[in-house]
Amino acid sequence: MDSQKKSRKPIKLATKSSHASYFMPMLENFAEHGELNEVIKNCVGKACDLLDAGVPLYPNDFARTDEAGPLHAEYESMDAEDLEDLDEEFALAGRMMSSRSFGKVIFFHVMDRTGRLQCYAEKGLMGDEEFSRFKKLDVGDIVGVRGRLFRTKTGELTLRCTQARLLSKAFRPLPDKHSGLTDVESRYRQRYVDLVMNPHARDIFRKRSRIVQELRRFMDGRGFMEVETPMLHPIAGGATARPFVTHHNALDIDLYMRIAPELYLKRLIVGGLERVYEVNRCFRNEGTDTRHNPEFTSCEFYWAYATYKDLMDFTEQLFAHIAREVCGSTRIVYQGVELDLAPGSWKRMTYHEALERIGGHKPEMFRDFEALHAYLLSRGEKPLEGEGLGKLQSRLFDLDVEEKLVQPTFIYSYPAEISPLARRNDQDPELTDRFEFFICGCEYGNAFSELNDPVDQRGRFEQQAAAKAAGDDEACLLDNDYLRALEYGMPPTAGEGIGIDRLTMLLTDEPSIREVLLFPLLRPEA
Repeated sequence: MDSQKKSRKPIKLATKSSHASYFMPMLENFAEHGELNEVIKNCVGKACDLLDAGVPLYPNDFARTDEAGPLHAEYESMDAEDLEDLDEEFALAGRMMSSRSFGKVIFFHVMDRTGRLQCYAEKGLMGDEEFSRFKKLDVGDIVGVRGRLFRTKTGELTLRCTQARLLSKAFRPLPDKHSGLTDVESRYRQRYVDLVMNPHARDIFRKRSRIVQELRRFMDGRGFMEVETPMLHPIAGGATARPFVTHHNALDIDLYMRIAPELYLKRLIVGGLERVYEVNRCFRNEGTDTRHNPEFTSCEFYWAYATYKDLMDFTEQLFAHIAREVCGSTRIVYQGVELDLAPGSWKRMTYHEALERIGGHKPEMFRDFEALHAYLLSRGEKPLEGEGLGKLQSRLFDLDVEEKLVQPTFIYSYPAEISPLARRNDQDPELTDRFEFFICGCEYGNAFSELNDPVDQRGRFEQQAAAKAAGDDEACLLDNDYLRALEYGMPPTAGEGIGIDRLTMLLTDEPSIREVLLFPLLRPEA
């Protein structure tokens, strides 16, 4: 690398400015990555000219008092004469998104978080010196503008600038305004550019913020208390998933990144908080696809003296509330499919009913271990040693049921073997009082009446430990402190977890989870 740097031709700029040397490390980095071009060189040359004229590239003394969106909202309806009579000056700041020069006049657009506004710079109004400096700016620069509103001959609301100055110099040119940032991976890697160029991307993340706000408003309004629990766990628990492992140097112990907050939240139920929720980041060491990212956001909540049936009604009300507030209606379209999220429109069926009615399998097959095992082998599935009937049924459900659940559907009464933290059903102890709900072939949440019997819970943990020893990397570990908490007594409780990322996909009509994550996990760049 050193020999390559020594042999590289020196970078030449069309300026004799003493400030040129300041930019050489940046330009050499551009060149090293094959990104240096004449546009960037010209941009640096202009920056040198500004510095020579005593113009700082990154000042911090401009006072913005107005934003583009509110100005449009308040003054768009005013005609040209009324705007001329308006004795008020406005000050905006934002990114310059376009520039059209007509000699002594420049039209340009400034974009801030609320929208964009056309601006008009005129040499006679700004003065020779300031106008000359302004002409050194480039599309992409952050600028501050001050002036009065008027309407152009084409009728566009415009700010006539008495001042237009640089606030932050940009050296990389923005993508073409028509095609934008077209490469999907580049959009995810350079989300900052995607957000600048793509109004749809900005809208997605505004809606995501609204979704979380409305979720919190719904929970707070029903007496739930928001809490925060640890993200570093001494024992990976609360869900069946492969964890990320890290190490704490001072304590010299291995810790697990949180796969779920469940066991900590239920400790709070033991402590008497009774209704708690957490909007949390979780981490699962799994692959990535259109529905999975190793780092994700969910909301988990726990409700003392409630059952899983109460949570079905609660979930319908929650989704309907968020859809109305964010989308304006409980009727939405997701990937061309019309859906109704209104309470009462959701379907409900048991796990075994779904295997029979949706999957098309006869009960005598999926209730018989040997028959089901042979069938799965014929489908290319390879069950692990020690997997029981419930685990095999779960494989069958994934193969033939899940993707067919299009309209909002609750599936309940899951096998106990795959529900290590759920309460057993009173009529059939091989099943649990648990449900998951699905929309357009995707699971959006998991809930159950909580297991509060410490003896039964210990036995389930031991079964999970045996499964892990047999090769199941996603099985839970035994958590003695959680068992100790249950031994103090946990009231009858229902709990639920909902995926925020998938809910955002649903309400923004996006097919990939990467579209609703600001910075999805990607392989390092070459």
